[in-house]
Amino acid sequence: MRDTEKIVLYGTTWCGGTRRCRLLLDRYGIPYEWIDIDQDEQAGELVESLNRGSRSVPTVVWPDGSKLTEPTEEELAKKLGVSL
Repeated sequence: MRDTEKIVLYGTTWCGGTRRCRLLLDRYGIPYEWIDIDQDEQAGELVESLNRGSRSVPTVVWPDGSKLTEPTEEELAKKLGVSL
């Protein structure tokens, strides 16, 4: 079950963008839930529904329901309110 108080990062182990997002979140100690859509079929379907049928990763969902799909490090840092 999702923790709706945390950022949820949907991605895959093989995706460079997913790794960069995880590293940035970890670097700043920002709590998040990591979900590998290759291992969780329902999460993969959710990502597709959020991205017009595409399995675009990383997809980052905030507790308020907003999302970023395939964000750059700069976009993610801005949304998080941190400096690179």
